[in-house]
Amino acid sequence: MTVIKLAPRRRDATRTRSALLAAAAELFADRGYDGATVREIGERAGVDPTLIARYFGSKAGLYLETVQTGEPPADLLNRDRLVALLDRMSRSGVGPVLQAAVRPHAEDDIQRASTEALHDRLVTPLRERLATDGTTADSQLRAEAAVAAFAGIALGAKSGAFPALAAATTEQLVSVTVSLLDGVRS
Repeated sequence: MTVIKLAPRRRDATRTRSALLAAAAELFADRGYDGATVREIGERAGVDPTLIARYFGSKAGLYLETVQTGEPPADLLNRDRLVALLDRMSRSGVGPVLQAAVRPHAEDDIQRASTEALHDRLVTPLRERLATDGTTADSQLRAEAAVAAFAGIALGAKSGAFPALAAATTEQLVSVTVSLLDGVRS
C-alpha cells in the first residue's frame, strides 16, 4: 500500500482576513449585527468561523473592524447621513458602536473600541462641523449631546417602548431628529 503525503495547506492570513471582513460587511449590512452569525460569516468567507476569534478576537471585534474601514462619514446634521443610518437600523438593527452610547459592553477592549468608533464616526464629524459653523463654545458637549439624542431615538424606535417611534417611517424619524439636532447649533 502506497501512502501519499499531501503537502500541508498554506495559510494566507491576509486573504483570510480580507474574506472575513468582506463577508461580515455584507452580512452586517444585510442582517445587522445581531442577525449575522459567526457561522454564516465564516461560510460566506469560505473559511472556518473559528478564525474570527484568531484575527478579530470576537464577532464584536470583527464588526468594529468593518465600521472602522473607509472614509469618515458626514455628520449627523447631514440629512442624507441620517436617512442612511436610520434606514440601515430599521433593516438590520443597532450595532455595537451606537449601543456603546447607552450601555457598556462586557469586554473592556470592545467597549474601548466601540467608544472610539462612536467618536470617530459620529461625535468628531459633528464637533468639527459645529466648530466650522462658528459654534465653537461647547462644540464637544453639543456634539456629544446630539449623538446621545440620536442614539436614544434610534434605540427607542427599536425597543418597542415607544409605539409612535416604532411606527414612524424613516422620513418621519429624520424630520423629528433634524428638528431636535438643529438646536445644537444655537
